[in-house]
Amino acid sequence: MPNVNIQGRSIPITSILFDKDGTLLEFLMLWGRWAEAVNRSMTEKLAQLDFTLPVGPAGLLGTIQDEQGRVTGYDKTGPLAMASEEETLGLLAWQLYAAGIPWNEAIRQVQEICSSAMDQVRTSGEVQPMEGLISLLDQCKALGIRLAVVTTDSTENARQHLQAMSIEHYFDCVVGRERVKNGKPAADMVELACAELGTLPGEAAVVGDSNADMQMGKAAGAAITIGYGKGEEARGYLLDADYLISSYLELVIEP
Repeated sequence: MPNVNIQGRSIPITSILFDKDGTLLEFLMLWGRWAEAVNRSMTEKLAQLDFTLPVGPAGLLGTIQDEQGRVTGYDKTGPLAMASEEETLGLLAWQLYAAGIPWNEAIRQVQEICSSAMDQVRTSGEVQPMEGLISLLDQCKALGIRLAVVTTDSTENARQHLQAMSIEHYFDCVVGRERVKNGKPAADMVELACAELGTLPGEAAVVGDSNADMQMGKAAGAAITIGYGKGEEARGYLLDADYLISSYLELVIEP
């Protein structure tokens, strides 16, 4: 059985399950730009209704913005980082409903706003894989380690983002939120991914940038949970990670 070598320890594994956003791709390059577009559209829409957001644009999705409205950071425990697509739509639609738009129309308009924002991001060409990721994926493929994506995003969106980074061919399975009954931190995504890969959760490494990813791995009995984050801040929210890394160059796959 191959091993993942991390910080001087080798752990036998047959699969690696990756979260997507903030784990395979730079979070702010995708969702930061998306949030900027959503914030602009929502602010303009509400201004037409003579309604001001009580929390301000940054409070909509839990972002940190500069004076030009550019997203420079985000709450790692907030909706941009952790909310499902359905939760995000409901959160945004509530603002339009509070401004006087009927709920069904609010949902329709928010869907259009979110879709348009994602189209803008996809055409920008800014979505890039994390440092050292391609080398790690090549090592895994060479040694027969099965790879999957387990994400709170939809399966369709996940596949499109993998295609945009030209890495979809590395992954044998993609599990989006709509494919399971219970999302993170429940074990469902890991269990489904391992079943489709033909491996066992106890032989899987789970890699993610949120503690929900770590809790999901623990709930499924994964061999190891690896938190992806930078600096001391990461230790404050990746509480259930067995190990922390800030680059995939810190991982080596061995026979």
